[in-house]
Amino acid sequence: MPTLDVDHSDAEYRAWLKEAVRKVQADANRSADTHLLRFPLPERWGIDLYLKDESTHPTGSLKHRLARSLFLYGLCNGWIRPGRPVIEASSGSTAVSEAYFAKLVGVPFIAVMPRTTSAEKCRLIEFHGGRCHFVDDPRTMYAESAALAVETGGHYMDQFTYAERATDWRGNNNIAESIYQQLRLERYPEPAWIVATAGTGGTSATLARYVHYMQHDTRICVADPENSCFFDGWTKNDPDATSDCGSRIEGIGRPRMEPSFVPGAIDRMMKVPDAASVAAVRALERAIGRKAGGSTGTGLWSALKIVAEMVDVGRQGSVVTLICDPGDRYLDKYYSDAWLAEQGLDIAPYTAAIETLLATGEWR
Repeated sequence: MPTLDVDHSDAEYRAWLKEAVRKVQADANRSADTHLLRFPLPERWGIDLYLKDESTHPTGSLKHRLARSLFLYGLCNGWIRPGRPVIEASSGSTAVSEAYFAKLVGVPFIAVMPRTTSAEKCRLIEFHGGRCHFVDDPRTMYAESAALAVETGGHYMDQFTYAERATDWRGNNNIAESIYQQLRLERYPEPAWIVATAGTGGTSATLARYVHYMQHDTRICVADPENSCFFDGWTKNDPDATSDCGSRIEGIGRPRMEPSFVPGAIDRMMKVPDAASVAAVRALERAIGRKAGGSTGTGLWSALKIVAEMVDVGRQGSVVTLICDPGDRYLDKYYSDAWLAEQGLDIAPYTAAIETLLATGEWR
């Protein structure tokens, strides 16, 4: 029997691929690390609260890291091809970052998003050359994205499946390694807690895996918004948990347990009221003069609750959470009193709780 030999080598494609990977890696090389900011707390507490400011990435959010990893993963797997579109299901920020990388390597990009996505995110996607494809029910984004990929001959990136696979959680300047490097000269270089929020679940998986791999004692807490199934799925150990409506806190919270969410890696979860998320993000602006998106408020509320617990037992140390994206994308939502009234959200009790904590150390 003769040896069967089929060679699909394509010199033109390999040259394109090599240049595309170079461009994506060069983008990372040009980007300085993001800042680690301090949230002011009373000095007598002996507690430091930090916010990793992911809004300073070239596309303005934590999702820039994810989009870069997903593009490298898709390119090196041979899934992203010249001239064929990349399609993504997203609530906005990942799509902004992926539109940027699609333009960088020269392929079309289509974002499948809820119709309620903020107008500013849609503008940014189109600014980077992407196209917005809206759905009325966020739960249909997955099927619609897959159908578009078949229809166009493109690649459905599927961040909710591949986020935890595409990122090198052992290091390679991921967000966890960056946090520990920046804390190295602080008075409490190993944080007691790191608080993350979950959209895909990839960031919390990276943080938790890195902590375990490096044998740190840090605990990982995931803050989940209303209208998200992650908290219920985690507490009940139910991989089939669902939510029947979309999250009001853009970028986090999901209607199903996503493949990239790794429940066994994390230590704690909190279910945060949406009004508390908005109150916290407004408190952040008063404290450091920076507007941030609603997901930042979800994480900050949980971090402040942990700080209050540490004050109560006299424990000193540090806590880290994230600034996920800038608030100028949400001026018509989380910074609009009219929007809050329309949504029936009363932030006054949560604002008072934060102010009481910062003044007295008590959590009410």
